[in-house]
Amino acid sequence: MDRLLVATLNILNLADRWHERLPLILADMAALQPDVMGLQEVVYPMQQDRLIGAAGEGHYAAVRGWAGRPEYGNSMLVKTPLAFDGSERLDLGTARSAHRVRVALPGGGRLLFAVTHLHHPPAASSERVAQVEALVPWLDASPEHDAMVVVGDFNANPAEPAYARMCAAGFRSAHLEHHGAEPPVTWPSGLQAPAMDTDGEPSCLDYIWLRGAVEVDESRVVFNRPDVDDPSLYPSDHFGLAAWIRVAGAA
Repeated sequence: MDRLLVATLNILNLADRWHERLPLILADMAALQPDVMGLQEVVYPMQQDRLIGAAGEGHYAAVRGWAGRPEYGNSMLVKTPLAFDGSERLDLGTARSAHRVRVALPGGGRLLFAVTHLHHPPAASSERVAQVEALVPWLDASPEHDAMVVVGDFNANPAEPAYARMCAAGFRSAHLEHHGAEPPVTWPSGLQAPAMDTDGEPSCLDYIWLRGAVEVDESRVVFNRPDVDDPSLYPSDHFGLAAWIRVAGAA
């Protein structure tokens, strides 16, 4: 079996004290060094994904999936020497998208890795479940693989239909599987800024979903430490998640 570390983080684009937040993101990324990571709200002309991938000793390829406009959206970071192919993007409407690649693992396993970010208004539960209804058959039609990991900011708490639809499609939450419960909160983090989003109740909105021949060794909340001198400054308005998983190769 191949053991690897996967992670996800909504980096909050350029808003809300980005230049103060960036060193915190880079420090935590340098310490974490995941094998594959999904990012949401990336501004491509600012090379935010490449900056994050350059933190620490690892070398990363950035694979982008725009959402709403070509210069903005999701990104995934794949750590060298992992090889990947089959990059594809799905438009989900409301300026949202998903994209996927297939990663070849050293032990022979094939991991289908996907990143998404669903519609954000708290009252938009029906839009989010419609996006999952589009996402699931697209994932079902993915190139042949042994295991699938889908990460991102779903903007849906565990009581929402979008969460239930992922479970009905055979996906398991890594954090729930390892701990017996989701994190109480992945948004908001505690970041304070003049233009920060305050619409909605604190909840778990971010997930690492697993399906297929994959087991969880560990899962934890990451990118969750404030600045040592400023308790109002966090890497983002979301916490990230990381999971150490094992993927079985083809028989």
